Amino acid sequence: MDTEKDNRSENGEVEQQTDGSICGYHSLHHLLSANLQPHLFQIYSHFPGSQPLAFGIQLWKAARNCCSNGIGESPLFKTRFRSPGGHLTPAFRFHADKELLREPRVVRVGLIQNSIVLPTTAPFSDQKTAIFQKIKPIIDAAGASGVNVLCLQEAWMMPFAFCTREKRWCEFAEPVDGESTQFLQDLARKYNMVIINPILERDVNHGETLWNTAVIIGNHGNIIGKHRKNHIPRVGDFNESTYYMEGNTGHPVFVTAYGKIAVNICYGRHHPLNWLAFGLNGAEIVFNPSATVGELSEPMWPIEARNAAIANSYFVGSINRVGTETFPNPFTSGDGKPQHADFGHFYGSSHFSAPDASCTPSLSRHQDGLLISDMDLNLCRQLKDKWGFRMTSRYELYAETLARYLKPDFEPQVISDPLLH
Repeated sequence: MDTEKDNRSENGEVEQQTDGSICGYHSLHHLLSANLQPHLFQIYSHFPGSQPLAFGIQLWKAARNCCSNGIGESPLFKTRFRSPGGHLTPAFRFHADKELLREPRVVRVGLIQNSIVLPTTAPFSDQKTAIFQKIKPIIDAAGASGVNVLCLQEAWMMPFAFCTREKRWCEFAEPVDGESTQFLQDLARKYNMVIINPILERDVNHGETLWNTAVIIGNHGNIIGKHRKNHIPRVGDFNESTYYMEGNTGHPVFVTAYGKIAVNICYGRHHPLNWLAFGLNGAEIVFNPSATVGELSEPMWPIEARNAAIANSYFVGSINRVGTETFPNPFTSGDGKPQHADFGHFYGSSHFSAPDASCTPSLSRHQDGLLISDMDLNLCRQLKDKWGFRMTSRYELYAETLARYLKPDFEPQVISDPLLH
């Protein structure tokens, strides 16, 4: 390990560096590596070979604390324990500046990532029951921890079988008020908790059409509303349009007892306008329940949600399932590669991002987990005031461009150098 100079003044304060370093360390990675215990440093790393996730204002404060106090736990880091059920539960806090006219609006938010329980060859009812039995103690832990808003992963009540193109997996679909919602309604009432329930929906009133849907359950166990996935992937093994098409619910924001929330389901995170629309409708927390695999999307995972949080001045909760799910019949990806029976590894790594560019470390790539964070929603307006993104966005320019682009006779605004011809 490199020997770094001590940068404390006579009164013990950390001196401001003029060489661009952080307390004399030439990168945040070096600072954390030198000051955190190995197991804690591992929390701050996304996965081997990556950049640490927790950059930004929150971790800068942690960095200063490491230098000045010589301690190994940042003030962002509150607790980390393994529950009797075996899932990992780290917890963090996002701060906002104290205001003179508004009280803090601190909300405790939780994300659950998990693997399936039984092989995909087991009876469907047994698979679903086993997932319920696994999830309940994790939700109990969230309730005991005082979580106000909890979000589960995409299609949490089933294996993510949409790679197979086999229609028998449609049997997992259920109405908005079906078995999964009823199961979570009881827990929402018990813990006074808002729960986001992403399911495969069967719309019984419209020809039993299937949708990829998030049901928002209020803290009294009531159904506040639903949102259907706006963007459907057609890449690799993501053959989801075999089962359902693009949603028809727009970009709803749900006003709950704990703030204004929205749900950008999985593939929608690749579409900046999707994030924007939730922000324009006033969201303070946007959840991104997902099911995505490492070979396809992992390099983008720690970037997209964080960019969305910054650009739209809201918090983002990113959730991804874990594990490798193997199916009875091999399938191909249309890429010339041999047939295979699994989707790939769902890499978990659930995390929170904040509008000030900070984010929490992620959960494990391979273990079940409950991630908890306190967040002061006042930070959303504070960052809007600081950066003025809404005021300077010039939406009329882009509205005009998009309106022209949608016309059949659209011509790109391109100016060529006349000397090229």
